[in-house]
Amino acid sequence: MKVLVPVKRVIDYNVKVRVKADGSGVDLANVKMSMNPFDEIAVEQAIRLKEAGQAEEIVVVSVGVKQSQETLRTALAMGADRAILIEAASDVHQDIEPLAVAKLLAAVVKEEAPGLVLAGKQAIDNDMNATGQMLAALLGWSQGTFASELAVEGDTAVVTREVDGGLQTIKVKMPAVVTVDLRLNEPRYASLPNIMKAKKKPLEEKTPADYGVDVTPRLTVVKTVEPAGRKAGVKVGSVEELIAKLKDEAGVI
Repeated sequence: MKVLVPVKRVIDYNVKVRVKADGSGVDLANVKMSMNPFDEIAVEQAIRLKEAGQAEEIVVVSVGVKQSQETLRTALAMGADRAILIEAASDVHQDIEPLAVAKLLAAVVKEEAPGLVLAGKQAIDNDMNATGQMLAALLGWSQGTFASELAVEGDTAVVTREVDGGLQTIKVKMPAVVTVDLRLNEPRYASLPNIMKAKKKPLEEKTPADYGVDVTPRLTVVKTVEPAGRKAGVKVGSVEELIAKLKDEAGVI
């Protein structure tokens, strides 16, 4: 079985995001970028399937700017076999919309014919949480979202999902699209020897035109602002004072 894993280049989760002074977007100047954490978990799960003898090849694919090569090399250093970069933008500030990404991934899936697509449930930059579901719809495949456990049993995948009420376990026929959640696994660190080996692994470069997909944005960002600062709390001396403040000031009771 071949496993396809889409990965995205995002601002590192340890970096404090800052908005440009003119409100036109997020400031990316001299900002550390890394692989989306959910995608990293998907790569790790694909590697574990290969180590268990349930997958023969892992292909990672990224849609974005030229610099996404670094993200793909990280996935290759972790243990993926080869990579595909679809250079869909030249400006690092341009985010490719989920539907365009899903269409490109659907075209890659038809070329590569994987048995399973493992993707992060969402990217931490735009939090769309839509690409995996759109991809499954375009392909007409089964899907399992928010996976905290995954087991492949023959031609089916058993997915334990994190839902509002707790956990839900479903069985889906493969090929399938599975989007992963944080508690699925703990991604490994790439060792120095594997980082060196990753430089020699194949990385194919494509463009949206190769797949006949239009990635022109359909949405326009009008303004970007930072969240309002949290107001300082107050201490109350009694239950009566607390109730009075909740009633008169907060208006919640």
